[in-house]
Amino acid sequence: MTDTILQKSIYLKASKEQVWAYLTDPDKLAIWFHKPSETLKDGADYAMYGTESGDKLMWGKVIRATPHKHLEYTFTIKPMGKAISTVKWTLEDVPGGTRLSLEHSGLPQGTDAFDLTLALDKGWDEHLARLRADAHGD
Repeated sequence: MTDTILQKSIYLKASKEQVWAYLTDPDKLAIWFHKPSETLKDGADYAMYGTESGDKLMWGKVIRATPHKHLEYTFTIKPMGKAISTVKWTLEDVPGGTRLSLEHSGLPQGTDAFDLTLALDKGWDEHLARLRADAHGD
């Protein structure tokens, strides 16, 4: 069986510095994703909370934070049980803006886990659409 890996890429009319803020700054993360209590930084544990509910939704540890280039962290949510996955972000300069790429790996495997994979896949699409809308002023 092969690992299930979610991969996404979007293009943003924003500098890598601006996109980095959307990935690491609590107030920017709250706009499109979930709000951590602190800025995501290299080696730090984190938890992210629902902006309306205040409930703890995800948690993990930042594995690598190379400003304006790469961000990698472990990712766990309640439906995953004790499973720990990994989210990797890569920022690349492109003419007119930034290409932001996501790789979410280490997801639970098997038929029983497929509904979770579908939910995460849809969730990333929705989150990235909100990031794009805010970055573009839509």
